[in-house]
Amino acid sequence: MGRITFTANLERFVACPPRGIGGASVREALEEVFADNPSLRSYLLDEHGRLRRHINIFINDRMVADRIRLSDAVGPEDEVYVFQALSGG
Repeated sequence: MGRITFTANLERFVACPPRGIGGASVREALEEVFADNPSLRSYLLDEHGRLRRHINIFINDRMVADRIRLSDAVGPEDEVYVFQALSGG
């Protein structure tokens, strides 16, 4: 079973502790998380179901390539990391 971890910045707004995932793609993994935590969806995805501009997702050490369909494969030993980009000066 894979694992998904969210940045502490997201935790400030909505509870999203690390957890196991069984989906075969980023989309499937996120849908598992959203089933238990529907409020997290609007933080990560826009109204069209695409990844928001300020969110980055990595599978192990590789940034996902498909930010629209979220079809990047997730294996049973993979770690998925969800980051909220920060800006400022």
